[in-house]
Amino acid sequence: MNVAIIPARGGSKRIPRKNINVFCGKPMIAWSIEAARASACFDRIIVSTDDTEIASVARRHGAEVPFLRPAELADDHTGTIPVVAHIIEWLGQAGQLPDSVCCLYATAPFVGPRDLQRGWQALQESGAEYAFSVTSFPFPIQRAIRITPQGRIAMFQPEHFQTRSQDLEEAWHDAGQFYWGRAHAWLAGTPLFDSGSVPVPLPRHRVQDIDTLEDWQRAEWLFRAMQDEMGAE
Repeated sequence: MNVAIIPARGGSKRIPRKNINVFCGKPMIAWSIEAARASACFDRIIVSTDDTEIASVARRHGAEVPFLRPAELADDHTGTIPVVAHIIEWLGQAGQLPDSVCCLYATAPFVGPRDLQRGWQALQESGAEYAFSVTSFPFPIQRAIRITPQGRIAMFQPEHFQTRSQDLEEAWHDAGQFYWGRAHAWLAGTPLFDSGSVPVPLPRHRVQDIDTLEDWQRAEWLFRAMQDEMGAE
């Protein structure tokens, strides 16, 4: 059995009610739920939330919310792995322990059904513990600079000042959309960013963290542009 788990805490600070604010015509979480349903990868789609309004919206768009998340797993310091493991443990106690679980973020409107299918395929073919979305940095991280306390510039790696960009190793980062994993890995708290994981690359134009109002506005611009382009084809 494959299960999608969508964490959606109610206490977002930087963008209040972020998980259910309307994004391009739908509550934000609806985009993730619909992508999960359209992928046909999952036997169950479960939202983990501590918020009754989020629970209602999630159910209305086709997800399960079997219970509200306990307070000790809904503070600002709780990581993703314990939240996912909590749902897996509950399923196990009901005699329905899944084989594989995909943690899908509620604020991932750019994720598509095909991306989730590619993640599932990568997990199966690789034999890895996890498979998750990544994208490349647009600029060589080896040439990154910082602003010093004195207001001056310093390179993080000054030895690469003369190195040509094309001679530097390409760097990648977590795309913050989905994380396929084997149930036992989630339960064991196995680290995601390790050799037991395989990447599922996404193009940079379909990756956008949404942590501030500026991020939200930029994400809507990109999303509408993508919809316009697909409508013109």
